[in-house]
Amino acid sequence: MGGMRTGYSSRSAVDLGASQRISVPPPQQQQQQQRQYSTYRPSSYHERAYQGKREYDTMSLRSLRVGDGEEKYGSSGFYTRQMSSASAGPALQRSLSGNLLQDGGTSWVERAEVAQTRTIRAPAMRTLQRFQSNNRARAASGSYGTLTQVVPQQMQQSQNVVGSSYVSNVIEHTSRAPSVRSLAESAHQVQEMRGIDVFDGNKSLMSQHSFTSGFDDMSMPTAVKDLVADDPSLQVIGAAYIQHRCYSDAEAKKQARSLQAIPRLVKLFNNPNQEVQRHATGAMRNLIYDNADNKIALVEENGVNELLRALKEPDDELRKNVTGILWNLSSSDNLKSRLARDTLGPLTDRVLNPLSGSPGSALIQQNASESEIFYNATGFLRNLSSASEETRQKMRDCPGLLESLVGYTNHALQAGKSEDKSVENAVCVLRNLSYRLYDEMPPSYLQRLEGTQRGKTIAGDAIGCFTPQSRKLKEQQGTDFATFAEISRDPKGMEILWHPQIVNLYNRLLQQCELNRHTTEAAAGALQNITAGDRRWAAVLSQVALEQERILNPVLDRLRTADHSQLRSLTGLIRNLSRHAKNKDEMSTKLVSHLLEKLPGESTDKSPPSEVIVNIIAVLNNLTVAGPLAARDIVYFNGLNKLMYIKRKRDGPDNDKSSRAASSLLTNMWQYSKLHRDFKAKGYRKEDFLGP
Repeated sequence: MGGMRTGYSSRSAVDLGASQRISVPPPQQQQQQQRQYSTYRPSSYHERAYQGKREYDTMSLRSLRVGDGEEKYGSSGFYTRQMSSASAGPALQRSLSGNLLQDGGTSWVERAEVAQTRTIRAPAMRTLQRFQSNNRARAASGSYGTLTQVVPQQMQQSQNVVGSSYVSNVIEHTSRAPSVRSLAESAHQVQEMRGIDVFDGNKSLMSQHSFTSGFDDMSMPTAVKDLVADDPSLQVIGAAYIQHRCYSDAEAKKQARSLQAIPRLVKLFNNPNQEVQRHATGAMRNLIYDNADNKIALVEENGVNELLRALKEPDDELRKNVTGILWNLSSSDNLKSRLARDTLGPLTDRVLNPLSGSPGSALIQQNASESEIFYNATGFLRNLSSASEETRQKMRDCPGLLESLVGYTNHALQAGKSEDKSVENAVCVLRNLSYRLYDEMPPSYLQRLEGTQRGKTIAGDAIGCFTPQSRKLKEQQGTDFATFAEISRDPKGMEILWHPQIVNLYNRLLQQCELNRHTTEAAAGALQNITAGDRRWAAVLSQVALEQERILNPVLDRLRTADHSQLRSLTGLIRNLSRHAKNKDEMSTKLVSHLLEKLPGESTDKSPPSEVIVNIIAVLNNLTVAGPLAARDIVYFNGLNKLMYIKRKRDGPDNDKSSRAASSLLTNMWQYSKLHRDFKAKGYRKEDFLGP
């Protein structure tokens, strides 16, 4: 039995274990690394190997990166977040363990969110009031009363998405039976959020002044000069003008920076006057939107620390601006490490913990503003989680961060609010932090999970549905279920990511989330990551998913989708589970017909991406090498013609990978001589199975 190696990417891990090999395909060169959700997810490490090398994993990290893009939600083709230039799924090698890799290598598919080339901005929280038109109207009427906020219908819809704690009627619908995916499709990134260009409040300083011409008589130099005036009213006017001009004018942003508006605004973040604070942060939010130079300038002026100080204030409008600014900053890859270093602790203490719901409470008590604040904060974390290993580790180590995300998600599920956008962000963060988990966790944890007491019965409280004296547990003595006492019943910190309880959370998301495909895809991707690789605990969690959570049924329900990103995560997860399943015949009975439906049989069929095809064939191979039942079902459900078609279709590198995978599977099927008569009845000969 050869040792198995593992490669990770941000999608899910597919396990191709090494047992006795029925047939071995020709050697293949390493596959090119797949890039993770650009900013949106970590780069993928799909390690390919035919010669005992690791197969590059697909990634499932489509982390939300707040990218500069349209001012609405969009799905990019996400986890590019789904437009990642990732290579297609690795080629499969044949092995008895169901591993399609040569030399007993293991093929795991793991997903991480990747930043995509196409960015999608988060919806703006408020729209800028068109001052000039309003001023003219007021001038004509001879008065300039309190400014009212004008919000176009489209922006009101965006506001609904961000402002309410749970929104289901604004979510994108999928074309399939209930199913959803986590981040944007191929490269979904969380959008940057513009600030407001309106004056709130009937008692704002601005509304107390009467202007005959409004902003028509102002200029950028005058506005910047007003920022250092002694009169708070002038400071508000200057900040409001900058906010208004920078809403969609790139040249105005450059001009404001050249006039030193950024350091002056930073000094107003913690001004004693609340209106000054609100307008200064609102102006900065627009000023840095879609402008990398202004973001860097803000950070260099100690802006992050000043923002965190302002976050202590109880004013919700101010906190919305601050968290929106942080979210926009997190879209810049070169700032993520610094932001993680400076912000994680304060943000967790001042936003995540207070707003995630108190322990034991079944409902999350958030008003509309608090929901928006929490949403901004989780979008910020989603972007950070798609960065480097160092940043991921800082997030795992941050006290209370994971507890807040999991607690919020649990409360939302209990309240029937699985479509909530903050849930989407939270699950995407969990998926990204599960990326390469076993490779990046501290050695002390890994040693415990690898098991020093294998084969021994461990007394302790039950976790899940097995009690210490249950018949089921006694039947499993010496197996992985008995080792659950090695982990805490009440996990804290990073232990949450690999605790069996987290499998239940992801399972409930798959079952309950019907509309938000990004959430579903993130849940499947997280499961893909924690079941990836040849580590013992990956096998344990696979057994928990299959035997305790009965996860195959909800996964098969989601498999009906036509969404490619969801299919990548779902088939990658199934590929991992098929490697670790103890009863592969039972799995064959449930899976084969469903998987064959997704494969093309002729040129006119709609074909899923090559990576999905490779994952499906890898599952069939894992089941086939374990026994003849899967091979028999492939014949019965007319899968032979599809495999032959895929084998012969070699036009292009992606199809070449699928072709080699199909060739490996057909070679393994031929080893069952009792099925030769059935093969010939379908019109196929030995040469069709073993030939090139």
